[in-house]
Amino acid sequence: MALFPRPILTNGATHSAQQFRMLVRDLANGAEGITQGDDLKVTQRSTPGGGVLVGDGSAVVRGRANTFQGSYAACNIGAVDVPIAATGGSARSDMVILRIEDPEYEGTLDPETDEVAYFDVISNVSSSATAIPDSRTAIPLARIDIPSSTSTITNAMITDLRKIANPRVERKVLTQSPSSLSSAIGSSTSYSYFSTAAGLSFAVPDWATKAIVKIDVSPIRYDLGIFWGRVGATFGSSLATQDVTLDDNQGSGARRIPAIVADTLTVPSAYRGTTQLLRVRASAMETGQTGRIYVDSGTTFAYDVQFEEAPR
Repeated sequence: MALFPRPILTNGATHSAQQFRMLVRDLANGAEGITQGDDLKVTQRSTPGGGVLVGDGSAVVRGRANTFQGSYAACNIGAVDVPIAATGGSARSDMVILRIEDPEYEGTLDPETDEVAYFDVISNVSSSATAIPDSRTAIPLARIDIPSSTSTITNAMITDLRKIANPRVERKVLTQSPSSLSSAIGSSTSYSYFSTAAGLSFAVPDWATKAIVKIDVSPIRYDLGIFWGRVGATFGSSLATQDVTLDDNQGSGARRIPAIVADTLTVPSAYRGTTQLLRVRASAMETGQTGRIYVDSGTTFAYDVQFEEAPR
């Protein structure tokens, strides 16, 4: 049969399991992995011992036994304890995986009585392994690097291997133009904000783990002498971008030069679901120089922030 003759949810039709699996594959855009950043995280037991816990969450697992096997949707509610064998005289690395064993394609499990989806451990993988070393239908969750003669697993031994099937991305571009000339910056090596550019606030998604920030300040006004300084930005109370060096040797006349500030910031958990202020700041690199910088009504700030999701 080359074409499924009755599309999913056709009234009165019967659909095979394979047709639903193909639907899962299509809806997941052919990707596999966990659904959200905190899904199926592997951690030590509440009292560390000879096993680990796999947390709540869901995932999509792509079938590997057949080209048109489709993908499986799996969900775990509540922490599941997965035993890890103790090591002997040598260190060992094990991989914790989410396994799907569908008897339509492999194995002899009975879906009516057996757990076709389960957490499993591949023992003695490479200490640098990040992918499942064979073609079984499964996704990796964590690698456990266990020292020799060890029976207690701690978080320090756990390397997170989870990937999000379709990570969320949200981009916001906002602009701002000062209403008037700002106070001069350049007499001090301490940071100052441009007094007439109050910055703009960005709502941080509750799933964001990373913020890619780019700010165009075009142009900055230079005056009174050569200027050697730096410009950067702060995001909220605890994040700051890397600085960009401003190195101008064009004399004492007024001139205008654009600058770009950019960085990738790790979003703290306390920022998620809150609104944070993004604002540009600058300073001189050394004291005693005569040059000063400003922004004014001829300056535009273009704030470009992309929030991204990753396992956490």
